[in-house]
Amino acid sequence: MHTTTKALLLLFVGLTIAGAAIAQESMLCQGHYWTEDEAKVKMADFASQWTDKASWEKRATQIRKNIIDGLQLEKMPVPKDGFKTVITNTREMDGYIVENIAIQSFPGFYITGNLYRPLEKADKYPAILSAHGHFPDARFSVPVQRRCAALARMGAIVFMYDMVGYTESTQVTHKMPIAMTLQTWNSKRVLDYLLSRPDVDKDKIGMTGASGGGTQTFMLTAIDDRIKVAVPVVQVSAHFFGGCVCESGMPVHKTATFQTNNVEVAALCAPRPMLMVSDGADWTKNTPLVEFPYVQSVYKAYGVQHLVDNVHFAAEKHDYGVSKRIVAYNFFAEHLGLNYAKLPYDDGYNESFVTILPADDLKVFIDKTPRPSGALKDDEAVMKYLKIGQ
Repeated sequence: MHTTTKALLLLFVGLTIAGAAIAQESMLCQGHYWTEDEAKVKMADFASQWTDKASWEKRATQIRKNIIDGLQLEKMPVPKDGFKTVITNTREMDGYIVENIAIQSFPGFYITGNLYRPLEKADKYPAILSAHGHFPDARFSVPVQRRCAALARMGAIVFMYDMVGYTESTQVTHKMPIAMTLQTWNSKRVLDYLLSRPDVDKDKIGMTGASGGGTQTFMLTAIDDRIKVAVPVVQVSAHFFGGCVCESGMPVHKTATFQTNNVEVAALCAPRPMLMVSDGADWTKNTPLVEFPYVQSVYKAYGVQHLVDNVHFAAEKHDYGVSKRIVAYNFFAEHLGLNYAKLPYDDGYNESFVTILPADDLKVFIDKTPRPSGALKDDEAVMKYLKIGQ
């Protein structure tokens, strides 16, 4: 090839790639993308575009497709050699068992976490995916340990797993460009793993998380109907699209001809039971008047408006604190058949039975059980292997 021609071809390819990157960037809806007033106008516009179950489902199909396409999930490889599960350090506690676990997400990449199981024997258990947000200590935090232990004591198998780049998920950084794709895929793989267990009731699968964990909850629930009950906490907002690349760093909310937001993404849970938990000091402060009525209208189109609820804590802040955990316990008890009577009660549920373990005791990959050889080592290696985001 002539040198000049080759140079022009390389320039054309480079400009094409750069153009595609700019086009994708223009489709991103991040952070406080709209003002609260702008969001109310947008919600009215969304509502005008459907009138019944059939027209909503047509819109829902487009929203779901945009998520899957925007995350490029079709490029994600499913391991041919299963989950390569590592479970270590099984401990019996007061009414529950806690184990350290890692499973293979795709060849060379591992999801790390903890598995909380009921101590009481049964043939089948409900299961709950537990995602954490951008909180100090992440899955090792006291609120997370209490939540998972309580749900396990109530009768559920709970898989608490790391966000990418947090605690033991050190193969990549949290701010890598495709963090949103990886986290959604990891959630799917956790779901796949739970459903592969012979002791899990496939018809009783729940998911919950707060903040960024709330995003993970409604994103997976939107695209995977194997999640039967969802409890997104302090995250569903009409105007706020998530402030981190792991929540809004891929073009899932907008195309050149279509626009949606996280309220509609969460509404894709219909007609499955969903509890939206909100508070008065973050972007969910308007939930009772803006976000929840819209979601409820979707459920009404299915004739099951009783299956969606909102509990609003106007005097609380952005967390998954004890009051928020308690309403989640009750919701999962009702819809997954958990036994809330298994929790101690003294003028309210008492979580003092939970043994808070130090972080080192909850880690999977230690000297005795190192991460498997051949593991991908950094952002660049993972993106090169997946051929996403390049």
